[in-house]
Amino acid sequence: MDPPSASAAALVGLLLVEPDPDLAALRPLGAYFVLRTCGPPQGPLPTLAHAYVPSPPDDDPLALRVGRVAAALRAPEPRVAASIAHQGLAARLWSVALGCAALYGAVPGLDPRLLHWDAGAGAPDDLWAAEVRWLPADPGGLADAVLHGHLVPLAAVLRARYRLPAGLLRGNAASALAGAARELDRRARADVAARARSLTAELLGHPLLAGSGTLTGTAFRRRSCCLYYRVPGGGVCGDCCFPRPPRSSPRGASG
Repeated sequence: MDPPSASAAALVGLLLVEPDPDLAALRPLGAYFVLRTCGPPQGPLPTLAHAYVPSPPDDDPLALRVGRVAAALRAPEPRVAASIAHQGLAARLWSVALGCAALYGAVPGLDPRLLHWDAGAGAPDDLWAAEVRWLPADPGGLADAVLHGHLVPLAAVLRARYRLPAGLLRGNAASALAGAARELDRRARADVAARARSLTAELLGHPLLAGSGTLTGTAFRRRSCCLYYRVPGGGVCGDCCFPRPPRSSPRGASG
């Protein structure tokens, strides 16, 4: 993995922390921010690009992940597990990208063809990068790395396969981004947290996220529901549009 070139560094200003080969500066921020860059411990893993295209049932990492989440949470139907699996993966991707932007002044490209995923592992999602290609640490670089590189193709598969509403998936993506910024605000230095807050506010205005909720400081209130309340004992999340678990899901409330 090569650090950003001098010309790339000039685009984003002086790097705050020199990028190290194993991205060790991310580790103190928590498990959601870690990106492994050494070989996977138990042989090859599928790439995330593999998860974003139709696959046979016996070679489908996304179906494996949804099943893993469904079993762990005793989800009453696949679409509930699919929504929660989507938010978990979005949180991992946003955390890595936003953490690097705030700490290093550069964003890992997170090419889905080079990013491997252990879909059968526990939470948080286990990711391993075969190579990191750095992008400028601005909202455009973050959107390219996470939104366009991952969440757009992932949402297309989930909508087709599990009939999840576009608004729900947009809310999941925004909630995951706001959650990553909130963790940085809690765990990182004040200057790092401030950069993360600024980037997050700009990203929530991106056309793919705009209208998904309201950000006040580090608090986010989404306009959709991830369906977690339908998990036995789940309740509502801290940023849910519902103040309490509804007795039934009103038509369109999750979209």
